[in-house]
Amino acid sequence: MPTLNWIGKEAVVKHHKDVPFRLLEPVADLSYGPAQGKDSGNLIVQGDNLHALKALLPRYAGQVKCIYIDPPYNTGNEGWVYNDNVNSPEIRRWLGEVVGKEGETLDRHDRWLSMMYPRLVLLKQFLREDGAIFVSIDDNEVATLRLLMDEIFEARNFVGTVIWQKKYAVANDHKTIAPMHDFVLVYQKSANWKRNLLPRGEEKDSQYKYEDLGGIFRPDNYTCAKTAEERPNLYYPVTNPNTGEEIWPKRTRVWAYSQEEHQRHVAEGLIYWGKDGKGKVPAYKRYKHLLRNDGVVPQTLWPHEFAGHTDGSRKELREVLHDIPSVSDFATPKPSLLIQRVLQIATDKESLILDSFAGSGTTAHAVLKQNDEDGGNRRFIMVEMDENIAQDVTRERVKRVAEGYSNAKGQTVEGLGGGFQFCRLSAEPLFDADGQIRSDVKFAQLAEFVWFAETGTGFTGTADSLLGVHEGRAIYLLYNGILKDKSVGGGNVLTGPVFEVLTFPPPAIPR
Repeated sequence: MPTLNWIGKEAVVKHHKDVPFRLLEPVADLSYGPAQGKDSGNLIVQGDNLHALKALLPRYAGQVKCIYIDPPYNTGNEGWVYNDNVNSPEIRRWLGEVVGKEGETLDRHDRWLSMMYPRLVLLKQFLREDGAIFVSIDDNEVATLRLLMDEIFEARNFVGTVIWQKKYAVANDHKTIAPMHDFVLVYQKSANWKRNLLPRGEEKDSQYKYEDLGGIFRPDNYTCAKTAEERPNLYYPVTNPNTGEEIWPKRTRVWAYSQEEHQRHVAEGLIYWGKDGKGKVPAYKRYKHLLRNDGVVPQTLWPHEFAGHTDGSRKELREVLHDIPSVSDFATPKPSLLIQRVLQIATDKESLILDSFAGSGTTAHAVLKQNDEDGGNRRFIMVEMDENIAQDVTRERVKRVAEGYSNAKGQTVEGLGGGFQFCRLSAEPLFDADGQIRSDVKFAQLAEFVWFAETGTGFTGTADSLLGVHEGRAIYLLYNGILKDKSVGGGNVLTGPVFEVLTFPPPAIPR
């Protein structure tokens, strides 16, 4: 299999293991919803996404159904809000620490790959076995990203490359060939992933405009793209019962059904001969109520009518945040309809969705919209590095669309419902420089880390001494006081008396 190499790769391939575990620190004043948003299950995390992902793993590893990310495209446009040629002080400082002196000479493609690799490695750990990741990108890095994804997610898990028409009008002043599209690379975690069918929509529904005693139906093509030489058994005459005329298919396009199937269609009244019954070509009656799969198979070509465009996404963002000056810095936010299409294909109503390049908060907006439309209970995790963007744009947008807002024209827009907990990352890691657990770490926080360290999965249990059972192993976390005794022998050492307590029933932690 072809592999991708670049200056600095060796230093970052295992860097995710060196990233320390930090704690998520809720910020009540910036959260929204009942009990400061924690009951909603939605999270907005402000902090470097590499550290944020590592902090989230003990809680969410193996639980995310769908990941959508819109990373920097590496266009060389330093004027963009995210410093799109990956030359920001934060990235350069990180490269200096991780890659070393060699990092000073990296070109922007090397820097981009060094930035993406450990983040993608961590993202993979969040996916359920039936999950998938969708990554937006353009021509600058689509080729290298494909090889990078093949290496991390494995080439056999490549699903497809979506071509999204991001513009509907050609830039007439473009010097070469005007770009009109972006890409979305899709990879599944494993063969357990199954895509959903898309809603039919009004256009598809409008095709079902005929009705007879059997119900509402649409006429479907009765021929297939095979020649008489290729399918001689499908080259035969049929008779219009209303006119008695014998009709043959073209030799270049024969019937789609065998003679036996055709006779069954005739007997069951499934042939349509036009409004007056005197048509020259038969059609098959597809009844709406007999549809086995009530939807449309997704395809890789997403026109702007289907998934929105950048002009509409800018208007959508400014409609919500018309009074936030920094919104003008977002030249190309993604339309919520684009992300909704991803959700419709890759999630169910109870799914957890992760976006570690949250930006203007489009993914969270799309989750709330999709829940509102189909009654779902999807949850989101958003990670945004920039403090000002996280508070003034990401958080504010999600809060407004959840509770309702007044648009630029002063019109009231009804809220979609929902809430979120806003978190920052702890300044200090879970473990100090000597490898000791920080003294201010709570039992529940340590329980998440211990469970993840032992199982590689996110902790979903309750913070009692028995954390849970994984693959036949019971995992306990001992603590002083388990025997109602604060001495060392009273809990932190697995003595005989402690073992007796741990067997059955497991004690609960005093609240």
